[in-house]
Amino acid sequence: MASTLPPPIRLITRQTGGYRIHTFISAYTGNNIADATHIIEGPTSLVLIDGQFLKDYARQFREYADEVTEQTGKPIDRLYLTHRHPDHWFGLGTAFKDVRIYALPETIDFLKEHGQEQICDHNSKLGEQAPSEVVIPQYSVIIPPNDPQILEQSIDGLRYVFTMVKETEIDFHMIIGLPDLQVCIVQDLIYSGNHLYLTAPEDMANWVRFLETMLLSDYDLFLAGHGQPADKIEVARNVEYLLAAQVAIADGLRGDYFKQYMLRRYPERLCPAIFDIYLPRLFDGASSY
Repeated sequence: MASTLPPPIRLITRQTGGYRIHTFISAYTGNNIADATHIIEGPTSLVLIDGQFLKDYARQFREYADEVTEQTGKPIDRLYLTHRHPDHWFGLGTAFKDVRIYALPETIDFLKEHGQEQICDHNSKLGEQAPSEVVIPQYSVIIPPNDPQILEQSIDGLRYVFTMVKETEIDFHMIIGLPDLQVCIVQDLIYSGNHLYLTAPEDMANWVRFLETMLLSDYDLFLAGHGQPADKIEVARNVEYLLAAQVAIADGLRGDYFKQYMLRRYPERLCPAIFDIYLPRLFDGASSY
C-alpha cells in the first residue's frame, strides 16, 4: 500500500575514496521533525545509522538500502542505534529485524526496561504508524571508561571512532566519527535548520561544550539526526540557539511564553512541532519516554 506521508529526501552527502554516504530524511511538513538516517557504503558492505520513527518511513529507508544493495551487490552488514529516543528506534521492528543492530549498553538496558512503555506512550499519537514491538539491539558497543570515552575500530576498511557523550540532548548518546572522510555522525547533537529538542539547562551547557569540540575538530561534515547534513556554520548556530535558550529560561520564560520567544527569535528554523514534544518534559515534569 502506498504511503500517505509526504515523500522523504534522499541524497548522497559525500563520495570519496571508494566510500559513499547516503542520507534519508523524512518530511519537514506537518508534525514531522525531519528524522535523518544514514548509510555508509563501503567497498563491500553497508552500515546503517538509526531506524527512523514512523512505519512508512522505516520501510522506505529499508527499501532505499535494499536498492543500494541491488545496484552494487553490497549487503547490509549492521545498523548502529545512536540513542534511545523513539524517533530513532521505533522503525527497527518494522524494517530491520533481520539486521545486526549495535548500541551502547545503556541504550540496550533502557529499551529492555522501558521500550514497551515508550510504544504505549505513543500509540494514541501515531496510530497505524506506531511500532508493534520492541526490537532490542543484539550487540553492545563497549566504549572503555577513559576520558574521553573513545573506541576505534575498522569496518570495511574504514576507521570508525565511537565516542560516548553523556547528559546532553539525551543521557547517553553514541557519536560515530569517520576521520578518514572528515565526517562525524552526531545525530541529535545537531539539529540542522530545525528547532532543537531542548533539555535541562545544565544538560544544554554540556551540549554546548560538546559542540565547541566539534568546531575545533578536523571534521567538516556533520550528519544530523534531524535535517540535512551540516557544516561548522550550522554547528555554531546550534551553539548560539542553546545559549539563547539558557538565557531565556534563566530570565523566567516558561511554557508557551518560551516557545513564542524562540519562534520569534528563530523564524527561519523548521519543524516547530518539536516544541510540543519537549515542553511538557522541560517545564512540567512529564515522562522522558
